[in-house]
Amino acid sequence: MAPAVVGEAGPAYTVLESVKVRAPWLLVNLATAVLASMVIALFDQAIAQWVALAVLMPIVASMGGNAGTQSLAVAVRALATRDLTGANSLRFVWRESAVGVVNGLIFAVVMGLVAALWFGKFDLAWVIAIAMVINLAVAGLAGVLVPLGLKRFGADPAVASSVFVTTVTDIVGFLAFLGLGALVLL
Repeated sequence: MAPAVVGEAGPAYTVLESVKVRAPWLLVNLATAVLASMVIALFDQAIAQWVALAVLMPIVASMGGNAGTQSLAVAVRALATRDLTGANSLRFVWRESAVGVVNGLIFAVVMGLVAALWFGKFDLAWVIAIAMVINLAVAGLAGVLVPLGLKRFGADPAVASSVFVTTVTDIVGFLAFLGLGALVLL
């Protein structure tokens, strides 16, 4: 059975066929994870001075990754059902971006309060709140643009999108949080 799209791994594939299709994307993911780690390393001095940055950093990345995965799941499903087309893609991108901003604002308030209560530092609360809005907004955008771009280039968005969306949300989340932290807290 030949795949309809480059990198597609359908239910009829054997384990070995599925591994052959998915492993290259996992290799790309490994490389991008190293890239995200390099971004963190840029802020080693800030993290050394503010341990709270290391403690809270995974929250920003995790929230962005999950928000991006939600948007990409909606986009991939809409692509598969042909509900997302060139004609309505701008509206779809706008909607998912708006969802990201609104969710970012909601969880900025929640996480800002948690950080303020946990660490007793209101400047840290503002840093994580702003980073949360930035990362969830970017997550909503990436969650739609990545699958659209992969489909356009002939790759299977269902298999490959998460690699790129999590890379974007990890890097943007780390840059926003640690960058703001270094500027505001040091």
